[in-house]
Amino acid sequence: MNAFNKKTIEDIDVKGQRVLVRVDFNVPLEHGQIADDTRIQAALPTIKYLLEHGAAVILCSHLDRPKGEPDPQYSLAPVAEHLADLISAPVAFTEDCIGAKAEAAASELEPGEVLVLENTRFHAGETQNDPKMAEQLAKLADVYVNDAFGSAHRAHASTEGVARHLPAVAGYLMEKEIRYLGAALADPRRPFVAILGGAKVSDKIAVIENLLGQADKLLIGGGMANTFFAAQGHAMGDSLVEEEALDTAKDLLAKGGDKLLLPVDVVIAHAFDAEAAHKTMPVGDVPAGWRILDIGPDTVASFSQQIVTAGTVVWNGPMGVFEMEAFAQGTFALAQALAASSADSIVGGGDSAAALQQSGLADQITHISTGGGASLEMLEGKVLPGLAALQDKE
Repeated sequence: MNAFNKKTIEDIDVKGQRVLVRVDFNVPLEHGQIADDTRIQAALPTIKYLLEHGAAVILCSHLDRPKGEPDPQYSLAPVAEHLADLISAPVAFTEDCIGAKAEAAASELEPGEVLVLENTRFHAGETQNDPKMAEQLAKLADVYVNDAFGSAHRAHASTEGVARHLPAVAGYLMEKEIRYLGAALADPRRPFVAILGGAKVSDKIAVIENLLGQADKLLIGGGMANTFFAAQGHAMGDSLVEEEALDTAKDLLAKGGDKLLLPVDVVIAHAFDAEAAHKTMPVGDVPAGWRILDIGPDTVASFSQQIVTAGTVVWNGPMGVFEMEAFAQGTFALAQALAASSADSIVGGGDSAAALQQSGLADQITHISTGGGASLEMLEGKVLPGLAALQDKE
């Protein structure tokens, strides 16, 4: 898992071949328009390489969570249009991803042309990894490329099943993601510091357990820190606390020892509201009616000190409710510390990536992962099915 040992698009001859590429075009749409095209941009190097090397390129992806049947609001048609603008070339679109329409469109495709298939999740067989659907997808092409790191942790028909029927290799984005995260976990420059935030401890128990064995320091912020405070016996007022995870938090505190650092001060507010009265307090009992919504300045200083001296930093999850300006200071201050540090910096997870884009510091980070769930599973030490299914290098 750690070293990248899979074949890539450069290890095969794609000239004159129809290449089915699983991309991650699961982009946010607003009123039928693409609100953020980061994931489409991330797929361009692979698409351009294949076109330049004489392949006919067939792209498939899911978009959001239609319930296994066609739903026009989740159509990939706007994505196909946007892609045509990005590559300054026509992009064909077909209203299904398998069956007669898709097969006809794929067979007519000439080298140097691009076809986008409709949302793979318009079929229930996609998420069930139905062998029949995987076979139908495989009929469309001669070669399969998985470039959808954001879906690599799922064994679905278009991410894992189809790889059993065609020569299957990785695209550039998949290779880049696995190289960065894999190297950080397998052979990090030390000290190796992991920063974990976000709302829930329960989502990240396995990550914390795995990283306690690997990282030199583990910094915990965000809503998940509240559950640790509660486990230490502090009253938490109206703060988000996962009661069912208190015992786990106690165990992790005992296991973590001085490796695991919690905030020393917090920003509390009178309501979950951008305009709410708020103040900073040292960690302790939170008054009734108040809730923790960010880390405080002393915590920022102590966490930044760890970042400044680190060789490798992996960050997953914000430190507070960064969508509200009053409670974004902790997250943005750590982003600044990370941007200024000389560490190999890897940021995974949708919210952390969004916070970095918002802070304007994204270009100063070594690597921002496109896949939240997939990067979390790598941090847990799991093997990703969409990666495992690809051919190994000899």
